Amino acid sequence: MRIANPVRVSALLVGLMLAAGASAQQYVYPAKGQTPDQQKKDEGACHTWAVDQSKYDPTNPPQQAAAPPPPQGATPGSGVRGAARGAVAGEIINGDASSGAAVGAVAARGASRRQNAAAGQQQQAAASQQSQAGMSAYQKARGACLEGRGYTVK
Repeated sequence: MRIANPVRVSALLVGLMLAAGASAQQYVYPAKGQTPDQQKKDEGACHTWAVDQSKYDPTNPPQQAAAPPPPQGATPGSGVRGAARGAVAGEIINGDASSGAAVGAVAARGASRRQNAAAGQQQQAAASQQSQAGMSAYQKARGACLEGRGYTVK
């Protein structure tokens, strides 16, 4: 099984976030004949209120906590542990510990690389979900405020 290139996965996640942001745009219609100046004032007030309610500001999204990046490549020591396991298995199965050690080391390093890549992808996905949840809460609060002031929000 081949793991996707982490750079490509990151680019894909960024693209999905931008697409989600573009599709989540709200349209505001002055249903009670509000003037453009009044609409600007109301939208500004509702933005401030929505930020207070949702704790999310789309004009200044929170920086993601600096989690330590997952190790690139294999985890140190994985090859040694794999070699030891492979040597034992090779000796038991066909009496050849050296070839078993080589196979075990290669297999362990490959598994370690896949685990590290998967951990990085999971961290990126969690950060994306958190950002989307904040944006959703903000838009709900902003929409409620504007509707309360006589606007139609879609």
